[in-house]
Amino acid sequence: MKLLDGKEVSEKIKEEITWESALFFEEHGRQPHLVAILVGHDGGSETYVASKMRNCEKVGFASTNLRYEEDITERELIDKIKELNADETVDGIIVQLPLPAHIDPEKITEAIDYRKDVDGFHPINLGRMMRNLPCYIPATPYGILLMLDYYKIDTTGMHAVVVGRSNIVGSPMSVLLARNTVPGNCTVTLTHSRTKNLQEEVLRADLVIAAIGKKNFITADMVKEGAIVIDVGINREKSDKTKSGYKLYGDVDFDHVAPKTSYISPVPGGVGLMTIVGLLKNTLLAAKKEVYP
Repeated sequence: MKLLDGKEVSEKIKEEITWESALFFEEHGRQPHLVAILVGHDGGSETYVASKMRNCEKVGFASTNLRYEEDITERELIDKIKELNADETVDGIIVQLPLPAHIDPEKITEAIDYRKDVDGFHPINLGRMMRNLPCYIPATPYGILLMLDYYKIDTTGMHAVVVGRSNIVGSPMSVLLARNTVPGNCTVTLTHSRTKNLQEEVLRADLVIAAIGKKNFITADMVKEGAIVIDVGINREKSDKTKSGYKLYGDVDFDHVAPKTSYISPVPGGVGLMTIVGLLKNTLLAAKKEVYP
């Protein structure tokens, strides 16, 4: 069993981004600029946004964190996004999910200019991804592809099983793994909580992407010997044994599954760090106008 170490991979890629960011500053007299919008005081969201801001600083990006109380109206939030769309000094815009119940996340996503949608959630980016056209790939699937590439894992001909069908991870991941690219060229099965005989489906997999959002959902009896397992899950539980007061668990029962695998990603220290790298790379592409000139 070999660990897919998100810390090692992300640090290496961030070195490359730092170099490109410095070059961008030399050529344009400004830093690539990411704006993150945070509504409310969800603990997990605050942690994620703070981490994104820290990483922007580390690679030489400018970053702005706009914070709003939960009572902000949908209209006010959309108006702010339109203002950022028109600001030529802003390259990327992200709105941290989840949002309060009175705000429709789809409307917010569609309000972001697709050319600044560095999370890769806008329908135009997702549609272009489906057609294998230049676009911003959703940050988490992008990070997973970067991880597979770093470890030189040739997925050609593999049977990949994706567990979870979200628009953020599962569905785009299934499309990307099936494409005629490297990594890619997989035969893909997209499964979810309503899949019949889910255990049998996952047992057939050479590559498992677990993104269903349930603690320790993938157990040892669901994984065949030698499979590659990538755990996307981040499940927070209160704990009096950690400084933060929370402990993170993945969607994979790591302790029991790991001995059966050829490669496995841990939680924390795996895909979460790669998601940030995917976001940083998209922001750099946006600043350089490489995807949408």
